[in-house]
Amino acid sequence: MVESEVNFHAVTVSSSRDSDSDRSGSLIRELLEADGHKVLSSKVVPDSLGEIEEEIKNAVSSDSRVLVMTGGTGLSSRDQTVDVLQRLEDKELPGFGELFRSLSYDDIGPRAALSRARASLIDDTLVFSLPGSPAAVRLGMEKLILPSIGHAVYEIDKEGTR
Repeated sequence: MVESEVNFHAVTVSSSRDSDSDRSGSLIRELLEADGHKVLSSKVVPDSLGEIEEEIKNAVSSDSRVLVMTGGTGLSSRDQTVDVLQRLEDKELPGFGELFRSLSYDDIGPRAALSRARASLIDDTLVFSLPGSPAAVRLGMEKLILPSIGHAVYEIDKEGTR
């Protein structure tokens, strides 16, 4: 059976935004709630390895099934979200990043190859990491995350871990 309502956490990684100016995080919440899901927490954290790791661990230890992160997926030295995920993940879901870059190519051309969008499994929590722009968030949410989340949670739960 595929779950209809899934509990989510949303985290924006940015040292230049706060909850009032966080358009991408707001869009994540809006799209999740419109699709019938529950957002348990939504935060903005700075581009800091320790704070990113703490938020990921908080989401994984909560009642959340999915963490959607935005920001920190670029090439600059301050973009650290993916680096933290790589250290913590139990499994990488490479198809997510591959499909995201393919879909992004239609909008932004070869710059799509520079994205480090990623999906991971940590314990039994799915973690999606999207670029920080609202357009990238909309693409990832509408084309990849929302259409597949129920089935993904079902697949994780088949083993009876929850």
